[in-house]
Amino acid sequence: MANTYEAIATVTVGSGGAATIEFTSIPQTYTDLVLKLSARHDSSSPEGVTLKINSITTGYTSRFLSGNGASAGSGTRTTYQGWDIASVVNYTTTTSNTFANVEVYIPNYTSSNAKSASSDSVQESNATTAYMYMLAHLQTSTAAITSLTCSVQGSNNFVQYSTATLYGIKKN
Repeated sequence: MANTYEAIATVTVGSGGAATIEFTSIPQTYTDLVLKLSARHDSSSPEGVTLKINSITTGYTSRFLSGNGASAGSGTRTTYQGWDIASVVNYTTTTSNTFANVEVYIPNYTSSNAKSASSDSVQESNATTAYMYMLAHLQTSTAAITSLTCSVQGSNNFVQYSTATLYGIKKN
């Protein structure tokens, strides 16, 4: 049976940047959610992007695989107040006018079970080092997902033209 992506909402950051990208009042009519994010932030140091569910700040765990063109790594993340969906996105000292790409897949977002997700991200760069991450996530809340908030770690802002689209997936 085919699945159909339907765009629920798109947010594009305007001039001056934004501390968060938010999706509220998410309809409960789909089976799964997909978030696609094209992002860059205003810091001169590498920072990632956190995804928070329903304003919940505890109960998040992520396992990751990473690579940067020279080495690979893996581990567990439990320190952020949300899922660490992209550990490094483009920033002010990376290649100009390029944005990192992130995709998050959240199955069964309306269920009364703990929430899981997977994400992959890649930093775009003309440098010899660029980061890519694949992550598996768990959040212990059993409430249906009704809102999602993306923020840059370290209290930084998304820059103008960072864009996020939330899709709902329906079975045909």
